[in-house]
Amino acid sequence: MPAPEPRRRRPNLRQGVIILPSAFTLGNLFFGMYAMVAASRGDFVWAGWFIIFAGILDMLDGRVARFTRTGSAFGAELDSLVDAISFGVAPAFIMYEIFFHDAESWSWTLSYAFVVAAVVRLARFNVDQGGEAKRHFVGLPSTSAGMALASYYPFSQTPFFDIWLSDWPWDRIMATSMVLLAVLMVSQVPYAKVPRIGFRTWKLRAMTVWILTLLFLAVTIPRYYFFSALSIYIVWGLLKSVLLGFLDRLPDRDPLEDEDEDGEDDDHPDYVRDIDYTEIHARHRGSPSTPPRRTE
Repeated sequence: MPAPEPRRRRPNLRQGVIILPSAFTLGNLFFGMYAMVAASRGDFVWAGWFIIFAGILDMLDGRVARFTRTGSAFGAELDSLVDAISFGVAPAFIMYEIFFHDAESWSWTLSYAFVVAAVVRLARFNVDQGGEAKRHFVGLPSTSAGMALASYYPFSQTPFFDIWLSDWPWDRIMATSMVLLAVLMVSQVPYAKVPRIGFRTWKLRAMTVWILTLLFLAVTIPRYYFFSALSIYIVWGLLKSVLLGFLDRLPDRDPLEDEDEDGEDDDHPDYVRDIDYTEIHARHRGSPSTPPRRTE
């Protein structure tokens, strides 16, 4: 008897799996656009939340692509273009509408500088990423920078802000913050990634509990949580880099090339993962490809 033919996946199912990560990415774009619409109508609270929603989808699309093994160069490029809008243009527009709209000066160029830094950072990320395991970001992620700006206004509507912080010169503070965030995005300062969770080791279990605690705070007190947590993340990364340099305790090897505990490549929130760029470039040149270099 002839051997039975192996069962093949249904084409429609396979196509549905492939477009699933892009659906998350386009959802990210939807919220980025809606944030600008809300800001143009003066609804800055919801404009901020829409950027947060975009950030959540930006974190999920990469994990969905990695889980379904549907990462592609197209998905990476699409994600970068969408991130430039959702975490570059949209937060800068929100800041313009809040602080610079009525100013008869060149203060709007602060929004321009922020967008330029976000675009340059995303372009540099696409060029530098080569399928290697990396534990840190090079420079502040545009997602974190954009969400930090967007979450300011919801935080400013809290009773704590009204009592203790409302008298501060926030127009100058946020203008300075935009410049600082722009510089950090194009800098070489290493920023920690979202840690891997699991139950295989005590360290992974402790990290899982920590992440679940942060998620609980994000759900229960979002107006306090997002701006405060993102500000701490940004300042801590900068201070840690400065402190390590001041104490001359920078590691001998590149801290951006490492391997996580279970020996797997750490996935990247900016949607680039499991992509063999060496093979892609070789195909365009018409030469045989070589296996991508992996950090062991």
